[in-house]
Amino acid sequence: QVRLVESGGGLVQAGGSLRLSCAASGRIFSMKPMAWYRQAPGKQRELVAFINSGDSTNYADSVKGRFTISRDNAKNTVFLQLNSLKPEDTAVYTCWAWDGGEPYWGQGTQVTVSS
Repeated sequence: QVRLVESGGGLVQAGGSLRLSCAASGRIFSMKPMAWYRQAPGKQRELVAFINSGDSTNYADSVKGRFTISRDNAKNTVFLQLNSLKPEDTAVYTCWAWDGGEPYWGQGTQVTVSS
């Protein structure tokens, strides 16, 4: 059974930082695409950051220069470093992975940024 488990969310003041982790089990996702999405109340889910099989990365314009996606293949884990957080970054952040056959989703972790 494949599982993606996120952690690291919480409440932080504007300008602060958080580091989200997504630990995968049941399948090896090194050299596979992984990503972070977020969904704020009343809004559609949006892609925040993506890392492909060659470790190239892409970011939503709204987070470029503030967020960094990375991975630790030995731990089968992907991270999202969130810096210079803004109230508009408040959302549920969800991990996504693709094993070449089907996508997998985590359960999400709440990030709340107070002004």
